[in-house]
Amino acid sequence: MRIVLVHPAGSNWVPGKKDMTTVANRMAPLGLLSLSAYLKRAGHQVFLHDCLGPRAATSPEANARTILNHQPELVGFSTTTSSFLDGYALARCIKQSNPGVKIVFGGVHVSALGAELLADFPDIDILCQGEGEEALSELAAGLDLQSIDGLVWRDGDQIVTNPPRTPLSDLDDLPFPDYEGLAGFPEEYHLPLFSYIHAPGATMVTSRGCPYQCSYCDRSVFKRTYRYNSAEYIYEHMKHLHSRFGIRHINIYDDLFTAHRPRIERLCELLTAGPLDLQFNCAVRVGQTDDELLRNLKQAGCLMVSLGIESADPDLLVRHKSGVHLEAVTETVNRIQAAGLRAKGLFMMGLPGETEASISRTSDFIISLALDDMNMTKFTPFPGAPLWATIREEGLLIDDWRLMNCLNFVFVPKGISSRERLDELYNRHVKRFYTDKQWRRKITRRLWEHRWSLWRLLWHWPSFLAAKQHFEPEQK
Repeated sequence: MRIVLVHPAGSNWVPGKKDMTTVANRMAPLGLLSLSAYLKRAGHQVFLHDCLGPRAATSPEANARTILNHQPELVGFSTTTSSFLDGYALARCIKQSNPGVKIVFGGVHVSALGAELLADFPDIDILCQGEGEEALSELAAGLDLQSIDGLVWRDGDQIVTNPPRTPLSDLDDLPFPDYEGLAGFPEEYHLPLFSYIHAPGATMVTSRGCPYQCSYCDRSVFKRTYRYNSAEYIYEHMKHLHSRFGIRHINIYDDLFTAHRPRIERLCELLTAGPLDLQFNCAVRVGQTDDELLRNLKQAGCLMVSLGIESADPDLLVRHKSGVHLEAVTETVNRIQAAGLRAKGLFMMGLPGETEASISRTSDFIISLALDDMNMTKFTPFPGAPLWATIREEGLLIDDWRLMNCLNFVFVPKGISSRERLDELYNRHVKRFYTDKQWRRKITRRLWEHRWSLWRLLWHWPSFLAAKQHFEPEQK
């Protein structure tokens, strides 16, 4: 079967202004690349179309023409909440030009909402809930729809929801993602600025699922299972990226990369015994990191370690991210840096229960940690997250899917007076970190190390300067 897999663009970071997200960080759509590799192994003709890619058009009509030029029998969309409507606009254009093309939607938004989407969006033929590799392969092979677990489909005027699909048991059976099929990879796909020393870079995911239940996290696709690739598979995957594409740095975006200690110890052994001339970043969990593990990661080529901290308010942590304690955060950051690694803190502003006092406390705590880097996400409630059921009782929800991308405040907790005030606080405290003298001394010492990022920053300086103005608090 001839198949086109599509990654919709979604909404802009700052509506009405140039989209800076792809300039600062353009990630390969790994989920689609995994689907493509799996389908190609089964003998299908697959084409990838990334609407955030370097060579994509900006309008649905132009993107639809590119997709239809491949003469697909099936077009599959992988969507988040914020990209769903953009994907649907593209699907409508495709259907208008060729009603016979099967349109399939999958991804986290589809997995969370299911049949109601099929009822409300008539140009979608089939939904794929959960993991898509096996379900899409069976669909492409022509199996009867009723026999394919994980699908939601139309039977005349009726909508049928099949039983959920059992998650893949052996992730090592998956082929490496189809990087070859992605136009512009790796040169025009780049990691976040100053998060790497060597270029080009790439991203990897080496596990699926998470046994924890943070209040804000949507686990609709992988549920609460935790499955992972073996150390040997990860090593060969890294080796493939390095030898085939010249990759020099990899960001590993697992939620729980170090959760299974033996596989990480084994991976570090493999990377130490057979160095691949590349570095990597990964995430660890507070309270589950010791000096030996950190030394092993450093020796294996790790550059920076991220920690999910979210807030410095103890009540918010108990409610939204249980098991994380501030004393353990400080100790873990100290251990990371003592091992010669860089520490990056991941935070979230605007959670239910947030107040100006809790924001100020978090900001003070961030400065006290002397982090090497920091990311502050704007809290976004997603339909599949545990707190979604009661979110309207917690404050004001702006129920606009296009803005639900962690880059816009769509929820204002009762403790904050307005959305404008929340944005003002966000801009102030993000700027506070990046203007802190301690952090500036660190980045100044490392500028030559980060010359690839520096070159990119200077090349796109007018765009970055315009984006910087967005974080300048109003002068009063």
